[in-house]
Amino acid sequence: MNIVISNASDKPLYLQIKEQIKEAILKGELKAGDLLPSVRAFANDIGVSVLTTRRVYDELEQEGYAVSQAGRGTFVAMGNPELLRDSKRRMVEEDMQKAIRNAKLFGITREELQQMMDILFEEED
Repeated sequence: MNIVISNASDKPLYLQIKEQIKEAILKGELKAGDLLPSVRAFANDIGVSVLTTRRVYDELEQEGYAVSQAGRGTFVAMGNPELLRDSKRRMVEEDMQKAIRNAKLFGITREELQQMMDILFEEED
């Protein structure tokens, strides 16, 4: 798992880390049942405090993405398929909102944007 944190970002470190772990889960890079690194090892690997890492793991667990087992570690949760589907949709919606903002900024009409989307969607098949 490759985590990139930026001190120049407006987002707090824990949030940058949590979002990247969630993205890895949603993309299938981390699979249900995978063991996450220990809090201490992960903190050392990415150069943050163990408190930051603990907060990330705690929030991932609260949101249903991870589960802790005493004496064994923290694992990617088996997951609720509907929760994962909704999270994936939210990721796509965020990208679409960005595309819409850019289209409006550059004077691209809704119809042109839809045509672009149709073409790009077809090319992916």
